Parts: sequence; C-alpha cells; structure tokens
Amino acid sequence: MNSILNIDTAADHIRQGFEGLTLAGVDALVELYAGDARFKDPFNDVQGRGAIAHIFSHMFSQVDEPKFVVTALIAQNDALGTFPQIFMRWDFSFLARGRLQTIRGATHFELNAQGLISLHRDYWDAAEELYEKIPVLGSLMRWLKSKLKA
Repeated sequence: MNSILNIDTAADHIRQGFEGLTLAGVDALVELYAGDARFKDPFNDVQGRGAIAHIFSHMFSQVDEPKFVVTALIAQNDALGTFPQIFMRWDFSFLARGRLQTIRGATHFELNAQGLISLHRDYWDAAEELYEKIPVLGSLMRWLKSKLKA
C-alpha cells in the first residue's frame, strides 16, 4: 500500500464491494476487512469480521432492496507516515413498507499494512435521515429542530 496506484486500487475495490453488495456477497465484502477490524455507525460499534458480516446481513433482513451508490471517493496515503485512508460519500437507498427511502452519509476507512480495512466509521445524521421520516416521531423531531435552530 505504498503507492498512489495501490491506494486507488484498494479504494476502487471497496467502492465496487459496496455498490455491488448482495446478501450472498456479504462474505466477499467482509474479506476486504482485517480480522480485527472495527466498524462504527450511529447504532453499532463492533469489532471483527464476524460481527461486521452480521451487521450487513442484518441490513438485508430489515429492509428490501438495499443499495449503495458511491457519490465521491477520496483515497490518500497519509503524509504523516500512517496507513492509507479512504473517504467515501454515499447514498443508501432501500424500500421500507413499500416506500423508497434514501440515507446520505459518508464512511472513513483506515487500511492496515496489508491494504485491508482496519477501521470503518460511518457518519450520517440519524435524526434527519431516519427519525424525521417516521410519522409520529418525525413530527416531534422536526418540532425539536425548529426550537433549537438559531
């Protein structure tokens, strides 16, 4: 992972893994992760390939037709001499109760010396992207947001 070409190749493999993700392909995606990789998002904080695979498999049991579309991808070798990093912005769409939903977010990946994902950290606003879309809870969230707005 010492050259720009290799980090770009790793970033492209990660992008392809997410954009082509299916339930049958969860194990192949998880092969991009180190054995002790950490995954953190607004609802989960787990470590290890098995736990990460469970999160992706669980996604397929909770929503219909989940799909990631990568809208930006930045890969760089850190000038400080640490491991390569990838930043991926994405749209995650799915059907819930027959309605198309979209969550917009981003992921920061850190890679280890072997080019495997050692850290996967998702950033997205659960309140705006999820809670506000739930009928009763959404009204409350929008009201709170209006009261807290400067």
